[in-house]
Amino acid sequence: MQTHADPCKQPSLMHPSLAIVKLLEQVQPTTDSEVVTLTQALGRVLAEDLASHVDLPPFDNSAMDGYAFNFDDLDAGTPLTLVGDSFAGHPFSGQCVKGGCIRIMTGAPVPAGYDTVQMQEKVTADGNNISIEAPKAKGANVRYRAEELSTGTKVLSAGTLIGAAEMGVLATIGASQLRVYRPLKVAFFSTGDELRPVGSELAPGQIYDSNRYSIQGLLSRANVEWIDLGVIEDDKEAIRQAFKTAAAQADMVLTSGGVSVGDADYTKQILDEEGEITFWKLAIKPGKPFAFGHLGDAVFCGLPGNPVSSMVTFYKLVWPLIQKMQGLPQVKPVTLSATLTQDIRKFPGRVEYQRAVLSYNEQGEAQVAVTGGQGSGMLTSMTLANCFIILEQDCDGISAGEKVTVEPFNSVLA
Repeated sequence: MQTHADPCKQPSLMHPSLAIVKLLEQVQPTTDSEVVTLTQALGRVLAEDLASHVDLPPFDNSAMDGYAFNFDDLDAGTPLTLVGDSFAGHPFSGQCVKGGCIRIMTGAPVPAGYDTVQMQEKVTADGNNISIEAPKAKGANVRYRAEELSTGTKVLSAGTLIGAAEMGVLATIGASQLRVYRPLKVAFFSTGDELRPVGSELAPGQIYDSNRYSIQGLLSRANVEWIDLGVIEDDKEAIRQAFKTAAAQADMVLTSGGVSVGDADYTKQILDEEGEITFWKLAIKPGKPFAFGHLGDAVFCGLPGNPVSSMVTFYKLVWPLIQKMQGLPQVKPVTLSATLTQDIRKFPGRVEYQRAVLSYNEQGEAQVAVTGGQGSGMLTSMTLANCFIILEQDCDGISAGEKVTVEPFNSVLA
C-alpha cells in the first residue's frame, strides 16, 4: 500500500545542542594575522606560541621586606652584622662577609653568598647588630631565578585570548610586539518598517529599534570589529542590496528580524537566491526562527526579531561560532543545579531558556527564581536576570522545590 506524508504534520525541529555542532562544522578559524604592540593587544587572540626570552624571576630576589643572610651563619644568641642594603632597582654592591647580613626590600636582588631572608617583624636591630629569629628553613622568603619560567619556556599558546593577566605576563617577559589574528568583522542590520531610530517620534504601530543596540553590545563584548548598517525597510530589493553590501566587507553577516513566516519576511527568500541556507528554525525557546547559511565568503546568521529571542540565539548559537572563527577553543558553558522557588509552566517540544535570578540561601544552597513574564518581547527580563534556567525539550513543567539546571551568564551577557 502506498503511503503519503501528512501535509499537516510539521517536521521535527533541530535540538539546539545538535545545531551548535552543525554550526561549528560550517566555519573555520581565521588564518590572517598581524603584528601589534603590547598596548594594542588586549582582547586579541595570539596567532602563535610565545616563549619567554628571559628567566622569571631574572635573578634571586626577596619575597618580602627584611634581612638577607647566609643560613649557615646563624648561631643562637649571636647577632649578625649589618653590612649594607639592597633595594629594588638598587642592589647591594658590597662584599658578603661571614656573619654579616643586609637590609633588603621586596623584589630586591639577594646577593651571591646569602641564601635566606627573614621578615623584618622577626628581627631585632641594635645599631648594626641584627638579631634574627631563626627562619623555618634555608632559602626561606627567597624567590629563585627561573623558578617560574626559564628562557625558552612556552608562556602562552596560539589561540589564547589576551586579557589583563596575559598583558602583565607579556610585559614581564619583555614582549613589546606580538602576532595576533586579525579582528573578525561582523556586519549587522535590522529589518522592519515598524522600526524607528531612538530619539525620533513614533507613529501608530511603530517601535524603537532596540535589537541593533543589544547586538552592538554583544559584539563589543565578543571583541569583534562590528559594522552597523542600520535599519533596512521591508523591501525585498533593499534587503538584497544590504546583504550584498554586508557580505562584501565582513566575515559574518548578522540580521535581526525577517526570518519568520510573514509575507514581508524576505530574509530566507533572498538567502536562497543569493547564497545558501543550511538550516532554519530550531527547537529553542525563545528563538525558534533562527537561520544560518552563507553569502559568498561570509557566513550568515539570522536572528529573530523579538528582542529576547535575538539575544538568546546570539548567546547560545552565534557566540560559539564567533569564538571558533577567532581561533579560540570552545568552552563548555558552566551549569549547576539549583532549587526552584516557584512553579514553572512549560509545554513539551522545545528547549527553553528562562531568564532567572540565581542566589544562595542562609545555608549556602543554590536557589533560583524566574524574573517574571517570559515573553520573547520582554527585554527588561534580561536586565533582571543573571542566569538561564534550562528546561529540556520533553519537560512539561517544574514544581517549586525541584532541582533545575542553571546556566549563569558569562562575560558576554553579565
